Order: sequence, then structure tokens, then C-alpha cells
Amino acid sequence: MIIGIPKEIKAQENRVAATPAGVLSFTAAGHKVYVEKNAGAGSGFSDGEYSLAGAEILDDPKEIYARADFIYKVKEPLEPEYALLREGQILFTYLHLAPDPVQTQALISSKVTALAYETVQLENGALPLLSPMSEIAGKLSIQIGAVFLQKYYDGSGILLGGLPGVAPGHVVIIGAGIAGAAAAKIACGFGGRVTVIDLSSDRLAYIQDILPGRVTTLLSTPHAIAQSVCDADLLVCAALIPGARAPKLVTEEMVKSMRKGSVIVDISIDQGGVVETIDRITSHDNPYFIKHGIAHYSVPNMPGAVPRTSTFALSNATLPYALQIANKGAVQAMRENPALFKGLSVYKGNVVCEAVAQAQGLEYVVPELD
Repeated sequence: MIIGIPKEIKAQENRVAATPAGVLSFTAAGHKVYVEKNAGAGSGFSDGEYSLAGAEILDDPKEIYARADFIYKVKEPLEPEYALLREGQILFTYLHLAPDPVQTQALISSKVTALAYETVQLENGALPLLSPMSEIAGKLSIQIGAVFLQKYYDGSGILLGGLPGVAPGHVVIIGAGIAGAAAAKIACGFGGRVTVIDLSSDRLAYIQDILPGRVTTLLSTPHAIAQSVCDADLLVCAALIPGARAPKLVTEEMVKSMRKGSVIVDISIDQGGVVETIDRITSHDNPYFIKHGIAHYSVPNMPGAVPRTSTFALSNATLPYALQIANKGAVQAMRENPALFKGLSVYKGNVVCEAVAQAQGLEYVVPELD
């Protein structure tokens, strides 16, 4: 199979789909790999390293898309890339389609076979291709929040860890999944006072097991969220429904109740966000805005801030699935691997992910592989 690895064009996105070692895995299996010039530069990989791994370096992304059977990416295609996609081409990347009808229509029109990393799901419910980036985003959320609490960033001037005789900052985390658990670990490491809210008693029990005596856990109700949010110095939102639009759990009134100078980091923004007052996407070079005196951080590609770590983690997770697609073709790989089949979002011009169809009011078509 011919695999194309384009350079990401999303703002400040320095990750790349495959490391040189990943490319070597493809070429060793007999596949042809095209890598766009400087695709790995942001993650510290040179074109020379990819060439040594057997890739051919191309200057023009249009050539990548024109020649490749299989487009292997990090982030969803953007408008300049829509016209480059073609019928029957395989697209394997993060898509986050639920809040993005424009991209959904572009994929429908192109008739690509679009598989989303974030909905590849194991039998036990785990999301193996989302988990590493969720863990990075969770860890980053506390680092970022601690910075924006500084007065120089319009924050309240609170040190999360406090000092002897001085109370620590209060970190409230909505969602106890991979991202939420990672955020809780780092928040505890900072010395903050930490509250974790989730619908699952099992996940809350897990949080208490790994951080005994250091975290308050609350079962998610509108009242519990409202009471916790109003006392939060740093609010981290990490709620997720796989493939679907994130639920709006934090209302504008809750945000208004927060102390001025507090910070919200919405990790769920990729799926539309859970905070009612977040009405815009931000970026790494303009990462937050102030509303009702509260800093709102809504960068959708948080792991792009640490691309070297993120690229290694992402390639480690996605490469086994990508090799299955390359070796067997997408259809046979999905037939043999139910987890990969769950990643199928758009196929032959139809939306075949039920959560995406529901979020956008589109017809859901049960996929028939042929």
C-alpha cells in the first residue's frame, strides 16, 4: 500500500503521525511511504531520518494526497485539504466530527473511508488511541492552569500548592476518565486541594485508590457541580462521551459564581466543550480569553504543546492499527479487528458513526463492509 504522511496544517500543531521508526515498520513490510518535507521538524525528526527509514520526501502536499492510498495524520483535515481527498482513499486520524458539520460534509462528499482515532474502542470500553493524548492533556491542564492563575496573566495570584499556614488552591476536575485521573495526579503533586466529579462510582473509587486521602470525590449532579465550581480556583473539564458532542455541564451562572481571576481549562473542547461560556476555539499562541472575570482556556490540540512526547506516544498507539490497515486493507482489517471497526466514521459517502449522526441530525447508515 502507498502511505502518505502530510505535514499538519492546524495552527501550532507540531506533531506528526509517525516517527522514523514507525515509517521503517511500514517499509520493512513492503509498503511505500511518502512524507511531506519538514513534516516531522516540529517533533524533532529530520527529513534525513525519514529517508533512512525508507520514506520518499515530497515537497508538495498535493502530491502526497494524489499518490497515497492511505493518509495517516494527527489532526482532522482542514478546508485546504478537503479537495485533496478522493473516493476510496483511507483517512486515519483524529476527526472529532460531532461538533464539526463542515468537516463531516467534506468527508461525505469526498467518499473517503474515514477512521477516527478517538472512537477506536476495545471490548472493555477503553479508547486506546485517545488515551495517551488524554493523559497528556490532563497533565498539561494543571501546568497550564497554574500558570494562568498568576497575576501576570490576569489570574487571582494563587499558588496551587500554598505554603505552611497558607491554604492551597482548589482544583475541581469534572470527569474521572484518563484525562481527569491524570489531572488529579498532577494537581495532587502540586499540593493542591482536589475535588473530582464523575457519574461513575467505579471511576471515583479508582481515583480514591490511587490517591488515597488526597482527593475528595463527588458523584456528578447539577448541584454537586455548581457547589464545587463556585469554590474552584482552577476548573478542569474532562467529560467525554465517545464520538458524541460533549454535554454542557457548566452553565453561565456557575461561571459567574466563580471568584474573579479563577481559571477554566476545558479539555473536552475537541468535542464541543462542556462549559456554556466557551463560545470560541483558542490556539497555542492566543490560548485564553476572559469572560465574567474568568480565564477560559479552550485549545483543541493541547498535546501539540509537547510534540516530541506526544508524537512518540501517538505513534506507539496508532502504529499497530495502521499496519493492520496497510497490510490487509481497511475493510479486511476492520472485519478482523472490531475495535478498529468502531473507529469508522464516514464510509462511501455516509455517516456510519451513530453518535456523529445524532449530534448533527444526519441519517445514520449501518456500515456494510465490502
